[in-house]
Amino acid sequence: MKYQVAIIGGGPAGYTAAEAAGKAGLSVVLFEKKNVGGVCLNEGCIPTKTLLYSAKTYDNASHASKYAVSAAEISFDLPKIISRKQKVVRKLVLGVKSRLTSHKVQLVNGEAYIEDKNHVRCGGEVFECDNLIICTGSDTFVPPIPGIDKTPFWTHRDALDNKELPQSLAIIGGGVIGMEFASFFNSLGVQVTVIEMLDEILGGLDKEIAAMLRAEYAKKGVKFHMSSKVTSLSYEEGLNIRVFFEKDGVMESVEADKLLMSVGRRPVTQGFGLENLHLATGERGQIIVNEQMQTSKPGVYVCGDLTGFSLLAHTAVREAEVAVNTILGKADAMSYRAIPGVVYTNPEVAGVGMTEESLQKSGMSYQIVKLPMAYSGRFVAENEGVNGVCKLLFAEDDTLLGAHVLGNPASEIITLAGMAIELKLRRQDWKKIVFPHPTVGEIFREAL
Repeated sequence: MKYQVAIIGGGPAGYTAAEAAGKAGLSVVLFEKKNVGGVCLNEGCIPTKTLLYSAKTYDNASHASKYAVSAAEISFDLPKIISRKQKVVRKLVLGVKSRLTSHKVQLVNGEAYIEDKNHVRCGGEVFECDNLIICTGSDTFVPPIPGIDKTPFWTHRDALDNKELPQSLAIIGGGVIGMEFASFFNSLGVQVTVIEMLDEILGGLDKEIAAMLRAEYAKKGVKFHMSSKVTSLSYEEGLNIRVFFEKDGVMESVEADKLLMSVGRRPVTQGFGLENLHLATGERGQIIVNEQMQTSKPGVYVCGDLTGFSLLAHTAVREAEVAVNTILGKADAMSYRAIPGVVYTNPEVAGVGMTEESLQKSGMSYQIVKLPMAYSGRFVAENEGVNGVCKLLFAEDDTLLGAHVLGNPASEIITLAGMAIELKLRRQDWKKIVFPHPTVGEIFREAL
């Protein structure tokens, strides 16, 4: 059977593209080898945030006395937390499937293989298409550390389904995933140690804000080893795992009950016939696309992690919309000027646009406006004894270049700054917007 659009990968980019194309009346086939929703919905964004909300609720109950509320015998049930996570995922996966069905998308479960840009084989059947959208996502990268083959370790998938709380946990990698799991297990009373090769956690985010978050978690008992390169692992049955690392030319080690490997993700490029398309690639192996998500091969589009721009679900969703609009003949273009990044720790961190480090690297002149979150009345009312910071970066002409926030709920207010960056609002223009009072988002107006 022939389709106007064939899509490989049912994650945020894939199912968004399928739904948009189907809604527009195009005939669509979507190939997914595992579960619709991809990593984000099944083993990433949604399940981790579900666990983190349980941990945050436990945190809040444990410190209820700060708000003149008494709560006796606070406890948690880890198996039930995991069960609720699975229930949330099932509900949302069914919702995605329902939307695809309502827009007449043909969902094919199986491993797709590209024969050429107009033919995809799956399950012994060949599907013909006018346009091909590739959304294969990324997978966990496990480095070849000596001893890893003899050491039991968790990836994020294992940590998400674990129903027994370890006494101690070592996390290799202080990126977003590593810090979110550090937050979760720390809240539940586990002794957490983070080992990071860079000199600061959350590489890519504003360094000053990242350092402040690290300080907050150090107060909570999380141990950090920065600028530390893991050299080997050792494990003997019945004993703790030992992680050896080099720091400032000195060999050190830590022991832990469990080990979480969280050093990053790599785009999936093998196993589905990508090489048969002979697409232009960049230095890092990423597929080169233009502003319409078109590759060097007419009729072939790439969205999501495979582009190498941003391994984030919300970026992939927007890229998919651009690709489908282009297929429909609608003028559209992808912009990476204001892609928000969020770390769902407690407190949250969120940033959008340029960081101080990226501005310094580019040589651009900029101005910094920094304000304690205590300037927001709503923040003070809801965060007893806690502070944070709002940091804005402006160009010489007063347009907003970047915004970075430490404090709850940073994830919910960062879009206000993202819109200002995308629309190239100057300081005086943004200040004319009326913010509701009292809200935490008012911190941006206070900073202006």
